[in-house]
Amino acid sequence: MKLGIVGKGGVGKTTLSSLICQAYVAQGKRVLAVDTDSNPNLAMSLGLDEETADTAPVVPRALVVGGGDGAMSPQRLIADYGLKTPFGVTLLHAMRVDQAGAGCTCTSHVTVRSLLGAAIEEEADVTLVDMEAGLEHLSRSGGTLAYADVALMIMEPTVKSVVTAARTVPLARELGIPRVYGVGNKARLPGDAEFYVRAAAEHGVPLAGIVPFDLAVGEADRRGGPLAPGKGDAVRQAVDQILAFIDSPDEERVALLRERQRIEERIAELTAQA
Repeated sequence: MKLGIVGKGGVGKTTLSSLICQAYVAQGKRVLAVDTDSNPNLAMSLGLDEETADTAPVVPRALVVGGGDGAMSPQRLIADYGLKTPFGVTLLHAMRVDQAGAGCTCTSHVTVRSLLGAAIEEEADVTLVDMEAGLEHLSRSGGTLAYADVALMIMEPTVKSVVTAARTVPLARELGIPRVYGVGNKARLPGDAEFYVRAAAEHGVPLAGIVPFDLAVGEADRRGGPLAPGKGDAVRQAVDQILAFIDSPDEERVALLRERQRIEERIAELTAQA
């Protein structure tokens, strides 16, 4: 499965990306994590120290992955640029901005897109892409996540955050991502869970689950490291429930039937215009 994590800045994408990776490793799956943030921090959330994170090799811009002359195989890419983490996740840094005026990162997004389009399933059971904040990666030519199977839009308990997720839904579906869900994060107040259910329904955001607020997550962020063992049990349980939801064969079938209906409606529109 190829899974994209998107959302506004500060909603908790990197923390949840790390916990999702750990949960899949606990299931015995081979997990590849791709950090596409120009200021990458996923390495530290996966247990690496700051120096190792800062000196990790970055996948060259505009590298073509997959078949064809001159292209690098996923196996070679992971061997040359993959970084093993203490949690058993292999990490790729897709980009990093180390100096001012370094230029556009568009070609790095092209590299990620070609990686997702390659036969990466031979090397990883789950490929998770922790996207940089905003919607630009969904509007780039071809779209960075064009080959993703699932997109999770991480939200905070605010109308602005849910509206951002609602704007993401049509962009992701236009790219051809068959399964797009919202995840309510940092549910702290008694009414936050109810807010997520109501607001997501009002704005047309399919809700995969709700993650509670936990002080242990903030403590981990202050340390610059992962959530400590034995801490954040409610958060980890919520992540497990979200994965059970998106991995459900019934949910996959419903999502694919919905996508088929969308395609058939679009074909009918084009036929009528002809």
